[in-house]
Amino acid sequence: MPAIPIVHLGNPILRHPAQAIADPLDPQVQALIADLLEHLGPGVGIAAPQLSQSQRVVIIASRPNDRYPQAPSMDPLVLINPQILDRGATQVQDWEGCLSVPGLRGFVPRHSWIEVSFLDRQGQPQRQRFEDFVARIVQHELDHLDGLVFLDRVNATTDLMTEPEWRSRILGLGGEK
Repeated sequence: MPAIPIVHLGNPILRHPAQAIADPLDPQVQALIADLLEHLGPGVGIAAPQLSQSQRVVIIASRPNDRYPQAPSMDPLVLINPQILDRGATQVQDWEGCLSVPGLRGFVPRHSWIEVSFLDRQGQPQRQRFEDFVARIVQHELDHLDGLVFLDRVNATTDLMTEPEWRSRILGLGGEK
């Protein structure tokens, strides 16, 4: 089990914009990336503020699991100082959860695609287009860097559901796993 706990809703760091990373190759930044990779667990992404670090770095790691059985598979991707350059005009609503908001799901509108510039783990500039579920993950994690959580994106409180209800009603699995 990772030594650093994931912070939960109510911790002030989740509500403040994270600081840009000056040197991606700094050993402390590389150690933070290793910690983020270790904390992914059942999630498909994680952001540094979730580990009490006000740094602009996220990990995206889509893969099918109990929380997201239909997720596409991809290798973990490190995004340092990410910025959305462009986004699709169409928004799609779907259910999201968060390691920092355990036990709750929200029906969240997100852009169907986004184009992002970022530095990779080696500090090299990258530009990539993300679509569908992976675009949703990236937008969710980038929100963490701006002091937002998925609850800030739902259209109404009626778009919220507990994890057991979501598992039963949406996934058709019944009960909590």
